[in-house]
Amino acid sequence: MAYTNLLIEDSNSTRVITINRPSQLNALNSQTINELSQALSRAEADKEIKAIILTGSGEKAFVAGADIKEFAAFSIEEGKKLSKGGHDKLFDLLQNLSTPVVAAINGFALGGGLELAMAAHIRVASDNAKMGLPEVSLGVIPGYGGTQRLAQLVGRGKAMEMIATAGMISAEDAYKLGLVNHVTTPEGLMELCNKITSKICRNSSSAISFAIKAVNANYEDGVNGFDTEIEEFGNCFGTDDFKEGTTAFMEKRKADFK
Repeated sequence: MAYTNLLIEDSNSTRVITINRPSQLNALNSQTINELSQALSRAEADKEIKAIILTGSGEKAFVAGADIKEFAAFSIEEGKKLSKGGHDKLFDLLQNLSTPVVAAINGFALGGGLELAMAAHIRVASDNAKMGLPEVSLGVIPGYGGTQRLAQLVGRGKAMEMIATAGMISAEDAYKLGLVNHVTTPEGLMELCNKITSKICRNSSSAISFAIKAVNANYEDGVNGFDTEIEEFGNCFGTDDFKEGTTAFMEKRKADFK
């Protein structure tokens, strides 16, 4: 399928999805959100794809926020609908995807851009990246999961400071806080992300999907993560990957997961 605001490229069981609005610093407008939702769902359905890299085009920005002019005149109810629609269509979809997603943060990741990166499973930043949630400087709050996921990743106090000051932090500070997994040079960003996904692709896709469910369960209201772990651990025993993995171990060879 052809997209207006996305570029898609496959290599070695990894799909690279690039948000391609460089003149707008890859800002998330409604069309881009819709296209990302479709592209992620298609990648999830493609059995040849075992990992996804999500990035932005150009060297200036991963995603420099939402497209403010689209909702500047919204009412209260329209604002609530905008937020819920974003959660359901893209951000929760991304977090709960069974195919692991690595966010390659090149340049600015602000507002909805940082929220998008935080919904991914792993984050890698170039050393020139700047991250923040500046929404309160516009008289609004993060509406795509930022108030929740930032606190989960960096702790309540630092999340409150970042949100209330509307300030940006460097890639190095983001690494120290646990907001990103790795920091590298802009030139080495995609190379490192591909190195990570190549390791992912060697392992059991079914086991990874069960692990994502179990880890995410810890952050769901009313869900006991330990119970989810028990359930998903048991489900592994019914897969071909489990049979192949245990057989390969006993035969002292590398597993060949299909």
